[in-house]
Amino acid sequence: MKRPLSFSLPVTVVVSAILYIYLSTIFVFIDRWFGLMSSPGIMNAVVFTALALMSVFNYAIAILTDPGRVPPSFMPDIEDSDNPVHEIKRKGGDLRFCQKCSHFKPPRAHHCRVCRRCVLRMDHHCIWISNCVGHANYKVFFVFVAYAVIACIYSLVLLVGSLTVDPQKDELQSGDSFRTIYVISGLLLVPLSVALGVLLGWHVYLILQNKTTIEYHEGVRAMWLAEKGGHVYKHPYDVGAYENLTTVLGPSIFCWGCPTSGHIGSGLRFRTAYDSMNSASVR
Repeated sequence: MKRPLSFSLPVTVVVSAILYIYLSTIFVFIDRWFGLMSSPGIMNAVVFTALALMSVFNYAIAILTDPGRVPPSFMPDIEDSDNPVHEIKRKGGDLRFCQKCSHFKPPRAHHCRVCRRCVLRMDHHCIWISNCVGHANYKVFFVFVAYAVIACIYSLVLLVGSLTVDPQKDELQSGDSFRTIYVISGLLLVPLSVALGVLLGWHVYLILQNKTTIEYHEGVRAMWLAEKGGHVYKHPYDVGAYENLTTVLGPSIFCWGCPTSGHIGSGLRFRTAYDSMNSASVR
């Protein structure tokens, strides 16, 4: 499902940064280091352009894709023996009900105060895509971050490599214009590479645990309460590292880098560790 477009300053900033980094990488770093008409220059330009296009493509899909809406007719079936996990309120023990949206919340759904509605398998609201990251666009958001990290590091390597050219020859040709481009590019690429690298590592960890950012913070509290009561807490949706990966990224490793989402299901029910235990007991 597509979302309506509206102006967003953070998105405009991101698009401007992508455009600046792309142009400076192609027409300054690669051109100075190899020359755009040389074989190495053409090869690096093609590879970096492909990375940039994949980053922009996935970024656009993350913005335009609705993260997942709760159907108005949704009603939890507490008598469903195939679904042993029914999330309840922390206080009172009732099934989770959203007073603002006036409907029950499916497992892993949360109300977003910015979007003013409940989002299926909500991870967080991201101002940089002006959208929630949830069930329907989590994979494409993750893939965008992965491509963006690779592109930033690649551009940074080209920046450093292009500094090895003869500085005297360059100064005579361009004066201070290249120096300004290098300073601005460095100020963009270094913090972006670090921040996006940390973000990518964080979401790799979450995917391997089959957790959302919200569930991680809720799990910390649940673990503390369980240990206080002498019990061991286990995240109910953790079905093993590889299974967790395929749940989010898809069953085929060749599609992990593509914005495909045919494997994600409805977002109203998720496989749990109890399913694996039940299937093992049947055998």
